[in-house]
Formats: sequence, structure tokens, C-alpha cells
Amino acid sequence: MSGQDPAYNTFMNLLAFELSTEACSIALWVDGDVRERHEVAPRRHAELALPWADALLAEAGIARSQLDAVAVGRGPGAFTGVRLGVAIAQGIALALDRPAVPVSTLAALAMRAVALGAGEGAPVLAAIDARMNEVYAANYVLTAGHGALLPVSTSVEQVLPPDAVPLPEYGDAWFGVGTGFGALGGVLQSRLPSGWLLPSPGRTLPLPPSASPSSSAIPPTRMRRRCPTPSTMPTTWRKGCAPSTSSSRSPSMRRSPRRTPFCAS
Repeated sequence: MSGQDPAYNTFMNLLAFELSTEACSIALWVDGDVRERHEVAPRRHAELALPWADALLAEAGIARSQLDAVAVGRGPGAFTGVRLGVAIAQGIALALDRPAVPVSTLAALAMRAVALGAGEGAPVLAAIDARMNEVYAANYVLTAGHGALLPVSTSVEQVLPPDAVPLPEYGDAWFGVGTGFGALGGVLQSRLPSGWLLPSPGRTLPLPPSASPSSSAIPPTRMRRRCPTPSTMPTTWRKGCAPSTSSSRSPSMRRSPRRTPFCAS
């Protein structure tokens, strides 16, 4: 690894967890080789996440102590899933004295546009069904960097009704990805120009941050090895608001006004 920027290193071992949606996704990056487990498994994340991680490590022939970092989808998403993913990632990172790297679930999802043919400079609207008649949404532009196309945010992450999602002003050149386009009978999708490219039903759930070599959402080259573990803040409720004991959302999320941005710090 001599001569390389230590902050951006492709030769590393990275374990990634994405539990923010109905899909349970675990991936292992070993010096550019990616292994993964992915299944739409509502309410089974706690059962599957750690056994899958151990299985991937065993397949790759590496021990947990050989990991360089642990990545985790920090949401937005279901409170239980995000909390579980962050707890697992922080627990492993703290035990190994390794950095825990939070990755936006919407940013990871935006990279699915690459599979639809999106190239450099392509604008993407990522949306996830948030239930309760709302979606999580954010806009991105795919930008080349560190050997991959990376999603650069052009808007804040929001939770709002699908008929209130602000559509980008880029004509018909946008790509749309995520389960949010099918929420409430496809309200958001019905608002789109005919030229928009949408994923097939089988591609509407986000994959883990390093799900495949060809469409990695945030490859290890983008992850700073000194990212402090305490910064792994899940974005399912606003800072200072305790989660509700009677719902998977905090009171502030249940009654959030339209176009309310998440606190991502």
C-alpha cells in the first residue's frame, strides 16, 4: 500500500450492513472482491444479519480481526432496522477498534441507477416507501471519483407525501430508483414524465453499500479510515427527540411537516 493515500485505499477489508428497509443486505469487500447476502425478509434482520456476516467472512477466509472498517446504512428507514444495523456495526467496530462508517441509505440506493444505464453526470431521484402515506426522498448526481461513479447529493433528505416530492427540473433525463415510486399505488411514479427511467420491481430495494463490483454505492476508496465511530448517527428521528415507545417512529417524525429535512449529524 506504499505510495497510496491512506485515507482512500482500495486494498482493505470492509464489512457492510444495510438493514434500513424490508431487505436485509450484508456485503463483504476484500481488496476489491465483493461477496454479499441479500433477501427481502421483513422482521428477520436480527436473525439473519450476524450469521450472514460470519458466513461471508468464512467464505473469504478472513477473521473479524482482519477487517479495516465496518460500514452501515444509517437510514433514512425503519427505526428498528436502522437502530439494529447501527448497533451491530458499532459493536463490531468498537470491539475491534476499527472505524464505523455511516452511509446514507438513499445514496446507496441512488447507485442502482447505474444498472439502468446511468452514466457520469446523470441526475437521480431516490425514494423509499416510508409507510404512513409518506416516502423518504433525495436528489443526486452521479459523479466520477476514486474509480467509480459516486452519488453526490443535490438536495436534503426528506420525508413527505409522494404527491409533495419536488420533481427535479431536468426534463426527461432523470433516473428514478426505489420503492417510493410504487408507494400508495404509484402516486409518485404517475407524476413523472414519460421519459424517466425506472427500475424493474426486482430492483426497487436498496442493496448494501458495496453490493457489487460494477455498481458499488460507496466503495472503500471513499471511506476515510479515521472516521470516528460516534459519528454513526441513524437518521430516523431528529436529534434531541427520543424514539416513541408506541411506534417505530418518534412523535416528531409522525407529525413532521411536509418537506422536513432529516438531521444527518
